[in-house]
Amino acid sequence: WLWLAAAAAVQAQPQPVIRVNVNLVRVVATVKTQAGELVGELAKGDFQIFDNGVAQEIAVFERQTDQPLSVALMVDTSGSTAKDLRYETDSAARFLRALLGEGNRNDTVALYSFNWQVTRHTNFSHSSVTPSNALKTLHGEAGTSLYDAIYLAAHDLEDREGRKVMVIVTDGGDTTSSTDLKKALNAAQLADAVIYPVVVIPITNDAGRNIGGENALKFMADGTGGRTFLPSLGAELDRAFSDIISELRTQYLLGFYPHNVPLNKDPFHKLETRVKRPELRVSARNGYYGESERQER
Repeated sequence: WLWLAAAAAVQAQPQPVIRVNVNLVRVVATVKTQAGELVGELAKGDFQIFDNGVAQEIAVFERQTDQPLSVALMVDTSGSTAKDLRYETDSAARFLRALLGEGNRNDTVALYSFNWQVTRHTNFSHSSVTPSNALKTLHGEAGTSLYDAIYLAAHDLEDREGRKVMVIVTDGGDTTSSTDLKKALNAAQLADAVIYPVVVIPITNDAGRNIGGENALKFMADGTGGRTFLPSLGAELDRAFSDIISELRTQYLLGFYPHNVPLNKDPFHKLETRVKRPELRVSARNGYYGESERQER
């Protein structure tokens, strides 16, 4: 009985709280020359990562990573896309066949469309047949709920393993979302998703057209480590899709466990990924959501 009482007394004593961040932060990076050529042969020592300004030790490194892809293909079906939609969906179907015909056999794609509402046409699957067939059924309607679409796709991507990507085919900005740009970007960053906007420019392009939507999409692409494409229909659109596949097949996967990172009230940590060779350029997400000063107290 005395032994049990002593054990209970020991258990009742307050235990020291030791905070150890065991959450691996993953960073997917693309490296190019100043001429835009992809560079896929760098070593771990060529990279540096800074979390809130503090250098971090790279614990995980994969060159030309084959981590499985979950790609949300999102097609704008607003009224302004109606006359060109068939060309866009034909090109998107070729993209799906090429993407899923090579690479990791666990790569998957889900298809979404957005006008005044957002529709998920297929769940994530390795088959290109179902989403390709669904592409043929798309038709234009009023409204462009782009930010709502990003928010929904981010929610679907958040719990998936591997690399997460949004490929957004659109001709402009948002007009009907209940979600704003900041909330959409935050959702994508929380999901660790990379955004690739493909903004299709009409051949009869009006030099005075509103480019606010393009700027917003570029802002989101830059914030997630993606790249914005501005093709016209036909060969340029096919080339944009091909370039996306090339980037996905030449990415680096970096990972670190945050250490000695200064915290503030904002849980958003600013990330900076550098390459030590000054002639090269790296694209990677500019932050992630982690611990904040309030959580630490």
